[in-house]
Amino acid sequence: MTKTAVLLVNLGTPKSFQKKDVFRYLIQFLTDKRVITLPFVERNLLVRTVIVPSRYTTSAKYYKEIWTEEGSPLDVYTKRAKALLQESLGNEYVVDYAMRYQSPSLKSTLRKIIKPNVSRLVVIPLFPQYASSTTGSIMESIFSEMKSLEVFPNMQFVTHFHDHPKVIDAFCDIAKKSSYQDYDHILLSFHGLPEKHVVTADRCNHCLKTKDCCQKISDKNHMCYSAQCYATAHKIVENLKLEKDRYSICFQSRLGRDPWLKPSTSSLVESLPKKGHKKVLVMCPSFVCDCLETLHEISIEYSEDFKKAGGDTLHLMRGLNDHPLFIDALKDLSSTFLSKKAEALSALIPEKNPL
Repeated sequence: MTKTAVLLVNLGTPKSFQKKDVFRYLIQFLTDKRVITLPFVERNLLVRTVIVPSRYTTSAKYYKEIWTEEGSPLDVYTKRAKALLQESLGNEYVVDYAMRYQSPSLKSTLRKIIKPNVSRLVVIPLFPQYASSTTGSIMESIFSEMKSLEVFPNMQFVTHFHDHPKVIDAFCDIAKKSSYQDYDHILLSFHGLPEKHVVTADRCNHCLKTKDCCQKISDKNHMCYSAQCYATAHKIVENLKLEKDRYSICFQSRLGRDPWLKPSTSSLVESLPKKGHKKVLVMCPSFVCDCLETLHEISIEYSEDFKKAGGDTLHLMRGLNDHPLFIDALKDLSSTFLSKKAEALSALIPEKNPL
């Protein structure tokens, strides 16, 4: 019996919090042309001589502060999601996971799962919103690794799941268990991008032409990262019945001097106490697994900044991680191929004449 292989792909993580491993991870990550979109020579010079040498020691310290007995939280939670999805899908599927950067590598994992008995491959980058620097990079890398194959399985790429009902319900369930009503304000903090990234991806001359161009999904911006972030946020807000003055949508993790998507999470963190918001909850709907950007940047760095600005409590809402609804969503995404194929086949079979 042939099987369907499901490959979950996350960003990546250092092998350990040792400086050498963090250095190696940052070099591979930041020299990706889809992450820093400079010409090859300029990009490598900047990354290898300026950015990484000035950051890897501090990054190693931060990784050490969030490291667990099982390892990097990002790897731990991705591995758990893989195991739970395998259990949910059953023996007709082969589920595995890989990282875009470092290990387990895409190359080694693809070699492991693409066997003669695998007739279908479903690739699910673990990023709800599409961006060239994340999902786009993963897809390009997979194409590159598979180009030597003589026989290709049927393939499905899940490019985004920003509005999947079970993903929205999972975020909202965690918010309810975090007693979101007890907070003065809620920040929906998404990973930021340079504005030029979203402008480059625009094929309709629509991007950033008006202040509210990302506020509503349309046929012109349906693959825009920022528009998908707002769509996710609006779904969550609607589900939780939040009034406009109870939440803000923002973007974190800025790197470099180029203009990034606004407003920045850091600026809001510093301004909220002045508006009387002393107790703030932060949810991160662009991260499915807790990682450095949530566990350290939000829970430690921004929390300290918030208190310095006069706030009392800034609390990070946990990520989807191994939440049952998230696993159900991954199951839906994994089986879409089969359901569509079944529908197509049934359409080809003529109805029996009841007479």
